[in-house]
This record gives sequence, C-alpha cells and structure tokens, in this order.
Amino acid sequence: MAPSAVCEYVPMHLPVMSKASSINASVLHGPRDLRLERRTIEEPGFGELQIAVKTTGICGSDVSYYKKFANGDLCACMPLSLGHESSGVVVALGPQASGFSIGDRVALEVGVACGQCTICRKGRYNLCKKMRFRSSAKSVPHYQGTLQERINHPAIWCHKLPDDISFDAAALLEPLSVGIHAVNRASPTPGSTALVLGAGTVGLLTAAMARQAGYTQVTITDVDQGRVDYVISKGFATHGYVVPRPLHTSSSSSIFTNSNSSSSSSTPLDGIATPSSTLPFRSSLDSAKTLAADMLALTQNPILDSDDEDIGVDVTFECTGKEVCMHTALYATRPGGKVIMVGMGTPIQTLPLSVAHLREIDILGIFRYANTYATGIRMLCNQRKSGAGFTLPSLDDMVTHRFKGLENAKGAFELASRTSDDEGNLVLKVVIEA
Repeated sequence: MAPSAVCEYVPMHLPVMSKASSINASVLHGPRDLRLERRTIEEPGFGELQIAVKTTGICGSDVSYYKKFANGDLCACMPLSLGHESSGVVVALGPQASGFSIGDRVALEVGVACGQCTICRKGRYNLCKKMRFRSSAKSVPHYQGTLQERINHPAIWCHKLPDDISFDAAALLEPLSVGIHAVNRASPTPGSTALVLGAGTVGLLTAAMARQAGYTQVTITDVDQGRVDYVISKGFATHGYVVPRPLHTSSSSSIFTNSNSSSSSSTPLDGIATPSSTLPFRSSLDSAKTLAADMLALTQNPILDSDDEDIGVDVTFECTGKEVCMHTALYATRPGGKVIMVGMGTPIQTLPLSVAHLREIDILGIFRYANTYATGIRMLCNQRKSGAGFTLPSLDDMVTHRFKGLENAKGAFELASRTSDDEGNLVLKVVIEA
C-alpha cells in the first residue's frame, strides 16, 4: 500500500489589527456647547507616543473658540476638542518611537509641520503651509486638541521633562515659547528698553523673556490693575502702567474703542491728511499719541532722554492684537526701533504707517514659535539656582485656578474668559488637570 501524503498545517499570518480603547474627551460642538464624550483611540502609530494628558492650560484662542466657535478668521466646521498648552506621561510606544520609555514625563509641542518643505528645512517650521496645530480649525479635518484623556502624538514633537518641573509649568512652556520667539525676532542689543502692551499670559512671559535677554527697562501695560500689580510684584517687568478705562467706552475719541468704521486710509504723522480721513480716526490717533507719551514718562530719564527727537523705547511688543494698541505701539517706539506684533486679534487694521515710514520703525510679525522648547526647559531648570542676573519667575504661581477632570471643563472656560473670580481674585491662567 502506498504511503499516504502527510499534510502539514501552516498557520496563516493575518494582519494584526491595532487595539482600540475608549477615552473621555471634552468636545466643542458650537458656541458654549461643550460636551463630555467617549472617543476611540487606536494604539500609537509609526513614530508616535501615546500620552496620558496631565495638564492643559486654557489659552485666549481656546476661549475665543468656546465663545464663538471661531478664532479670528478661522471658523470651526466640525466638533473640536480644544487645548494646546499641555503636558503628560508616555503610556505607550509606537513602532520606531525611539528615545522614550513608558513613564517619561513630557511637554507637548502641538504644531506638527511636514518637515519636508523648503520652509521646514530652513528651520522656520512654524510657517509651514501644511502645519497641523491641535485645537485649531485651520486644517480640515481639524486637528483635535489635548482636552482628552489620552492622545497619540509624534515623538519628535514631545520634549522630555526633568522630575523637578511640574506638569502645570510644563504646560506653560507653550506660551513661554511665544515670548522666547518674540524676543528672538526683536534681536535685542545690551541695554535696550522695551514696552509690552497687554498683561495676559503671553504678555507676562514676553516681558520676562525681554528681561532675560538683557533689556534694562521693561514696562508692561494693561487696563487691569490686578494684572499689572501681579507682574511687578513677581518681577516679570521692571515697570507697570495701568491704562485708564474710559468713562464712556462708546466715545469715538477713545483709543479703546476698536471700531471697524474707521477710514480705510491712514492719517500721516505730519503733512496733509488724505481726503478719506475721518475725525474719529484722527482723534483716536491723538489719544494713542497721548497715551504713548504717558507710558514713556514713567521711565524717562532727564539726562539720557533729553533729545525730544529720540524719545521712545527700542522695542514695543504688542500682545493684544487690537488696532488701537498698534497705534500706541508705533507712537511709543523711538526712531529706528521695532514693533513686534505678538497678539493676533483684529485681522484688518487701519494704521498710521507714515509714523513707521518716516521714522524707520520696523514692524515685525511673529507666528507661534520654532525651536524654543529646549530653551524654555533649560530656563525652568535654572529657576531654583541662585546667581547673578534675572531669573524667570515661577510659572506655577501663574496658575491662579485649577479644575480637576474634563467634566469640569465648561466651568474652566467660563472662568478663563474673566479677569477676576466671584471672590474678586485675579484670574490669570486657568488649567484643567487630570
């Protein structure tokens, strides 16, 4: 009898499906329509880390989305998780996510550039046209923010943290990066003077970075007395100026009235006004010039500032995004100085450009930041080391209110849109902690 054939069983290798799990996420569906939802998260992909988010700070752009479902010209067209000032812990590693271990504490740089275009190769990846930025409606589908229990994020945009940097301070590395980038763009020289308009989180940290860079005088201004007092008491700036609130905010002559009915053409500093110039706009410029003079008088030195033609600060950092503040910035800057546009607000502005033109004032824009996180982490590491020179004030102290859990996100956003809480305490930085 012929031997029978032996059939050997060979197992079939099917593609391995990634394991998905369910997480909580805070999701915005419309103006003030914030919902706690369950979402599915896959295992981290190639080059990704899965991060358990520990702290997320609420930014002004987050508040704008929360209130209007839009931020400037960017309108959300689908549900969006907010949050981009974040830190957390690595809980899973994707393939080729080298250099990290489970349990590592990290700060998240949430703008993910393509890394391939000419701009990225030049190192200015913040200007990449293919940039996806968490919690922003610029890309479609929207790149979801960090107000989720866990997210998968590219390892190259995660920055390891020493144990002595808190999760709250690490989350504030994001706005600190804006300040670092703004001062880098200004290219300061030793002994320079600076004016910072706006004492929000970015304004405070920009002022601190100006001091770190060697500016001898840094004046910060705001309409809120509590914020200015905080800045000076904590050493973020050397001088503070509280802008008087107008008695009648509807007055067309007030520089605080950000009216869109202004003329489409500017009024020159000297010479004949263009025919389309209007009295309200001219009055607004006069008010801005007066306010700038009052701010400069705070630090004026009768010996060093005896030349009336050279009065002003070397650099003005405009951190509000308001048209009226840009007017003030131009008048407060000395001939040959610089105005750095930090705040993003009014997208179309009417400015007295002849002020900059005739006095050779450089107007420089900044957009987010690039190559700043390592610098910020080093600064936080040196906070507790004594020595000569300026030391960055505590970022933990900037957190005035903490909310536990994503289920309390709505209350956090409502409070973040105010300058004081129900007890009259200063509201500066609101964070949501896991």
